[in-house]
Amino acid sequence: MNTPTRLGVFALGLAAVFGATFGAGHLTGPMGADAEQSPMAAHGMDHSGQDMKGGAQPGGLLVSEHGYTLTTVPTADGEFAFRITGPDGRAVTAFDTEHDKRMHLITVRRDLSGFRHVHPQLDADGTWRIASPMNEPGTYRAFADFKPTGAEPLTLGIDRIVAGDATPKPLPAPAATASVDGYTVALNGTLEAGRTSRLDLTISRDGRPVTDLQPYLAAYGHLVALREGDLAYLHIHPDGAAGDGRTKAGPAITFYAEVPTAGTYRLYLDFQHDGKVHTAEFTNGAGSTEKPGTAGTADDHQH
Repeated sequence: MNTPTRLGVFALGLAAVFGATFGAGHLTGPMGADAEQSPMAAHGMDHSGQDMKGGAQPGGLLVSEHGYTLTTVPTADGEFAFRITGPDGRAVTAFDTEHDKRMHLITVRRDLSGFRHVHPQLDADGTWRIASPMNEPGTYRAFADFKPTGAEPLTLGIDRIVAGDATPKPLPAPAATASVDGYTVALNGTLEAGRTSRLDLTISRDGRPVTDLQPYLAAYGHLVALREGDLAYLHIHPDGAAGDGRTKAGPAITFYAEVPTAGTYRLYLDFQHDGKVHTAEFTNGAGSTEKPGTAGTADDHQH
C-alpha cells in the first residue's frame, strides 16, 4: 500500500472500565473448560453505534456488526474453528483476498502475551479451521479480520478461555529495542493520541542491517497495535508495498499510525527473513511523556 494512513482501528472503550470490565482476563488460578465469552456490545458506546464522545464506533470488540456475526464451532481438541454468518443468517463462503489472504486470525491473551497471527483454511460449508493458536491457559481474545465479497472490511472479536492455571504476565516497560531470534529491531517514534504518528522500525542481525527482507502478506512488515485493558485493535500497514518499485526491503519499515486515545499499547511487528516469519514486540504509551528505555523482549511466535 502507498497510502500511509490506511488503518483498521477497532473497538474502543472508555479508560474508566479498564480492569473492571475485563478483570476476568487477569485472574490467577484454575479455569474451567474451554468456553467463549461474548463481548459486551458497548464499551463507551451507546446503542446507536456512536462513541459516547461523539465519534463513529469502530469494530473489533463486537462479535456482530453490520449484520455479520462471528461464531465458534465445536471441534476436536487442538483445533479452533469458526464461521462468519451474514445478514441472511447463513454462513458466508465468499471472501475477498486482502493482503494475500482471505482471513487473518489474530489471537492474544488478555495480558497481551501469546500473540499469534495465523491464517485458517475455509471449508466448503463456510467453516474456518486451524490448529489452535491458543494453547497456554488463560483468557484470549480472537480477532477475525476479513472482507466479505461485496461488503466493507470487518474485524469481529470473541473471547475464549483455555483451561488451566493462568498466571498473568506483567507488561514489559516501554523500550527502544526488541530482540527476537537473533534479530534486533529498533523502534523510533511514539504513538500520540489524536494525531498521525510515524513509527520507523529498523531490523539488524549480528550488528548488520538487514536489507533483504522478504515479502510477507504483500509487504515487508505488518504491525498490529492492541491497547492495554480493552484490547482496542489497530491493524497498521506500512508506507509502501513489497515490489512497488520504491519500497526498500529493509532495514527500515515505516508505518503511520493513528490512535484515538491516550493509553498503553502493545505493538507486534511481523517480518520475514530467510524464509521464516518473526514477531518483535514493543510497549508504547500514547499521550504519555514516558520515553523508551532499556531493551525489551520479543517472543518467537510460529506462524
